[in-house]
Amino acid sequence: MSTPKELRYSEEHEWVKVEGEQVRIGITHFAQSELGDIVFVELPEVGDELKADEPFGSVESVKTVSELYAPISGKVVEINEELTDNPEFVNESPYEKAWMIIVEPSDASEVDNLMSAEQYEDMIKEG
Repeated sequence: MSTPKELRYSEEHEWVKVEGEQVRIGITHFAQSELGDIVFVELPEVGDELKADEPFGSVESVKTVSELYAPISGKVVEINEELTDNPEFVNESPYEKAWMIIVEPSDASEVDNLMSAEQYEDMIKEG
C-alpha cells in the first residue's frame, strides 16, 4: 500500500499536497481499499468555503457511503470533474487521477497540523 512521503494526511484518511498557494486534496489508498469499488463521488462547488474537520462531500461504494472531511479550511477553487464520469479513478489512482478538490487555504499553517506519511502509516497499523 502506497503512502507518498511528500503528502500530509488527516485522521479521516484524506491526503493533502501543497502546490504553492493552494492545496490538492484526495482520499488515501488505505481509504479506497477499505471502501471497496467506488461508484459515485459527490464534491462541493467551486467557491464553497470549507471548514477543517467538517464534511465537504462523499464517496459511495458498493458497500457504503462515506463522508469526506476537509483536512484544512479554505475556498474550493477547482474540482476534479473527471470523477463524475469516472469514479473508479479513486480505486485505480487515488494520488494521481483521483484528486478531488483544490483549495485556497484560509490558514496555510493548518497543513502543519496534519500527519506525515510515517505518522499516518503508524495510525493505520494501530487502527
